[in-house]
This record gives sequence, C-alpha cells and structure tokens, in this order.
Amino acid sequence: MTHTTTKQPTRRPAGAIVPVLAFAGIVVAVMQTLLVPVVKDLPQLLDTSPGNATWVLTSTLLSGAVATPIMGRLGDLYGKRRLLVASLAVMVVGSLVCAFTSELLVMIVGRTLQGFAMGAIPLGIGLMRDELPRERLGSAMALMSSSIGVGGGLALPLAALVAQSTDWHVLFHLSAALGAVAIALTLLAVPESATRARGRFDVLGALGLTTGLVLLLLPITKGGDWGWTSTTTLGLFAASVAVLVLWGLLELRVAAPLVDLRTTARREVLLTNLASIMVGVAFYVVSLVLPQLLQLPTATGYGLGQSMVVAGLCVAPLGLTMMFTAPVYARLSARYGPKLTLVLGLLIIGIGYGAGLNLMSAAWQTVVVSVVLGAGIGLAYSSLPALIVGAVGPSETGAANGLNTLMRSIGTSVSSAVVGMVLAGTAHHVDGVAVPTMDGFRTSFLIALAAVAAGLLLALLLPRGRPASRLQLRASSAEDEALRRAREVPSPADDGVRA
Repeated sequence: MTHTTTKQPTRRPAGAIVPVLAFAGIVVAVMQTLLVPVVKDLPQLLDTSPGNATWVLTSTLLSGAVATPIMGRLGDLYGKRRLLVASLAVMVVGSLVCAFTSELLVMIVGRTLQGFAMGAIPLGIGLMRDELPRERLGSAMALMSSSIGVGGGLALPLAALVAQSTDWHVLFHLSAALGAVAIALTLLAVPESATRARGRFDVLGALGLTTGLVLLLLPITKGGDWGWTSTTTLGLFAASVAVLVLWGLLELRVAAPLVDLRTTARREVLLTNLASIMVGVAFYVVSLVLPQLLQLPTATGYGLGQSMVVAGLCVAPLGLTMMFTAPVYARLSARYGPKLTLVLGLLIIGIGYGAGLNLMSAAWQTVVVSVVLGAGIGLAYSSLPALIVGAVGPSETGAANGLNTLMRSIGTSVSSAVVGMVLAGTAHHVDGVAVPTMDGFRTSFLIALAAVAAGLLLALLLPRGRPASRLQLRASSAEDEALRRAREVPSPADDGVRA
C-alpha cells in the first residue's frame, strides 16, 4: 500500500537523475574496494596480527549487510532520497575517522560506518522506479545495479596507484571527498519520491535481522581463521538459524514488517534472490583470483610478476564492461524480458570461467577473461532489480531491492570464505609464507562454474517474463506524468496503485 501526499516534489532536471544515482553507486563500490591493494600490508600498517587485521574488512561487510534491507525499508517509509543522503553522510564520517587513525579499533569503527553506504544501491533503484518514465527505466536500473562492479573495476588501479605513491590514508580522504560530492549532486539533481509505504518502522524486526545476519556472516567470513568445525563457528551458525527462524515468525505476525516474507516467498522473488546469491559468488571469485595470479612472482612458474597497478589495470575491464552492457541489457530486456537476459548473462559467465581455466599464462589473457566475465556479470546484475521491481508494489521497492542486494552480499561473503579456504588449503609454503598454487586458482574457477550452473537452473525456473509490461512498470511517459499529477489530489484509489 502506498501513502500519497498533497505536496508536489520539487522539480529537478530529469536527465541528471540517472548519472547522479549511478555515481553514488560507484562511490559505494570505491569505498568497498579501496583497501584491496593494501590488504596484505594491513597487519604491518595497523601494528596487529593478520587475524585481527581482517576485521577491517569484515566490519564493513557486516554493517553493509545489515544496512541494505534496513535503509531500504526506512526509505520506503520516510523518503528514499533522504535516506540515500543519510547513507552517504555516514560513509563520509566513517572515511574521515579512518583517514586520521592507524589504531585498529578506531579503524574498525570507521570501516563499520563506511559499510552503511551499501544502502545507497536499493535506494537509488527505488528512486529510479518512482521518478523515471518507462522508456528510461530499464537501462537506468541496469546501470545502478552494475555500478558496484564499475566502481570496483575503476577503483582497483587507482587505489593501487595511490597506495604505491603516497600515504595509504589518502585513500580515505578521497573516499570522503567522493562521498561529499555524491551528497551535493543528489541534493541538487534528485527529487524526493512522493511514494510512501504505510505503517511504522519495525524496530524489533530490524534488531532481529541484524542479530541473525551478524551471527550468520561472522562464521562465514572468519571460519577459515577459527576452524570450520570449531565450537565457535558451529555455535554461531546454530545461533543464526535459531534467531532468523524466530525473526521470521515475528515478521509474519507484524502488520508492517521490515521484510514482507509473504512477498519474499513469491516464486519470482524467491528464485531471483537465490539466483542473486549465485551471481554474487561468481562475481567475487574472479576478483579474488586474478589480482593474486598477476602479482605472484614469475619464479613460481605460473605467477605473472606484475606490479600492483598493472594487476589493477588488467582486472579493470571487468567493471568497465559491466557499465557498457547496461544499454545492451535494456534493449534485450525490453524485447525478451529480464529472465532471458539473466539466463544469457549466466551462460556468458560460464563461458568466461570455462575459458579462464586455460587462460592464465599471460597478462593479456587475464584481460580477455575479465572482459568476458564483465559482460556476463553485467547482464546478470542488470536483470536482478528488474525482476524484483516487476514482482512487488511501489511501496515495497526499497525494502525488496535491499533484500536482493543483501543476497548478493551473502554470495560474495560465501565466495570469499570458500575461495580463501581453497587457496589456503592448496598453498605451498616458501620461507614460511603461504603461496597460492595454480591448482588452487583452477579449483576456485570450478567453484564459480558450479555456482553459475546452480544460478542457471534457478533462472530457468523463473516464470516467463512479460517484456514492456509489468516489468517496465508503466505504460507510457504520458501516463507516468498523469500519475504524478494525480498525486496532488489524494484519492482512495491511490492506495491501489501498482506497477
């Protein structure tokens, strides 16, 4: 149910909405990726053990996972632009905290705050649905959804260059500056959505989901350090199941739940979210494998001996290709529906990983693999928000896309844990240092292929799409404008508006 308002949103240039929101998504991705080039040096930089240093990455992952569904729901209730600006503002504060410290605990606090920016992705998709006409919506959502890969691809070489040539704290200064620019552009160019959900914010549901996610993701990300069969790891997994089951029972009894589980259980939504986990796994494997392969010394017999910056440049096409597939996706989806583009994207990802098993002996080969995988991941990521948006009402867009973004985050978390375990288990030691082996890299690619196969099966089970109808949300630009004008006059019928 949507809550209408008599206040007309302030008009802003419609042409600026898409690039500004996509820029906000890229800023979020840059924040996530900026420490990748210095990960191996973090124990020395923070004067701590390797196990403790990983909390600098884990904290961002946890807060981002918690923030995506919560910020999405708050946006549905109180205004998507307002919460988008709040997400970016918290990220700026976190970046500044990190920029002026080398203390582990303070750094973890700052990185936790940075993770809240992940809520910008579902909020941006929700704003696009509310504000854009039909003919622009498909490519716009595709660009917003793939902005994580785009930003990550661009950030890798730039962050490596900064880390090599100056103080690593400059990375956080740049992150804060980008966040401030994104806030200013959002306030100038993006209107606030007039669409609101009814009800109050489900505080108890938010606490339950937060607790359950933390209990689930902690053992996934730290299981390799603690031991997968340790009492701590197994205990946290068991506790997460108990908490999430209780949380689910509570959500089914609340009038205005944080996550509408009945909507989530719909075939289209459920299968899309499960496929999103598999796409997340496939996306992250290449990000973990290729930079290491490129930077390993040639003395290993298989390492490519490239610098940190060159390795980043070789992987950068992954993100750039994702950006260029957005308009391709829009044309394909308008004609055939997002189900087909998801299937096609997964097939291309499978081809990329299959070819990658034998394309690891030269730097140019990793570029080819990055381009192919970027095209497939771009198509797959672009399809996910369209499938979700086409299956839920306007007042549920933020929360539903927040949950979908969370599913992708769980996929990347599982990918990181499993690939990390594989690479550690197959490594050989040189002077006391564990060095990944080619067997470990190839096994990681096989894991990605298995995830792609599972995702493909889930995608094929999706209901047949209806291009240019429900999934495009509105019949025409004229009807879109008429709907906006109708908001000026409250009507009981308004509550029934659906995509």
